[in-house]
Amino acid sequence: MSKDPKDLNLTHQRDEEQSVEAGVKASGSAGVPAETPEGPAWYVVHCYSGYENKVRHNLEQRIETMGMRDMIFDVVVPTQEEVEVREGKRRVVERHIFPGYVLVNLVLTEESWYVVRNTPGVTGFVGMGNNPTPLRPEEVNQILRRMEAEAPIVKVNFKVGERVRIIDGPFNDFRGNVAEIDAERTKVRVMVNFFGRETPVELDFLQVEKA
Repeated sequence: MSKDPKDLNLTHQRDEEQSVEAGVKASGSAGVPAETPEGPAWYVVHCYSGYENKVRHNLEQRIETMGMRDMIFDVVVPTQEEVEVREGKRRVVERHIFPGYVLVNLVLTEESWYVVRNTPGVTGFVGMGNNPTPLRPEEVNQILRRMEAEAPIVKVNFKVGERVRIIDGPFNDFRGNVAEIDAERTKVRVMVNFFGRETPVELDFLQVEKA
């Protein structure tokens, strides 16, 4: 006689909860410093590079199935939008700001530490020795501001002195050498040979590409 799938799920959840309890007892206070913030704080978790989203998914599943919503509140993979220009085409890509790292907002206890540390793909907390170190509020705010930036960052694949091709504007298809790059204004100055003279032309990053 086959078991009801609901019974199997309940059995699996009980097994998980028992394994957490056993793991906490076995680990003792290793990994949890004597002095931790009383409330929730943001911690950095190291994982295999390229598996950040998978780790977030795994951890969110464990939080749900193991009833840890009151201890682990949020899991964030810091990303930022970038505009790439390749072969005259623009495309927006999502780039990981800190490859190999995931941010977790939690109340640090032996139980929450164990749940996060034993998530598939997680290799450890960032901190001194075995002690996870919480991020300072200003560090968290800086990361979140980068993620919430309205305009995507324009990624350039050229450097000062390199030859580029202009792909937009009145100098379309002209070639020249990069004289200056202004990252703040997303402008580039290109020296173009115009009527036999080297003429500086200021362009937007998206108007040029590496020749």
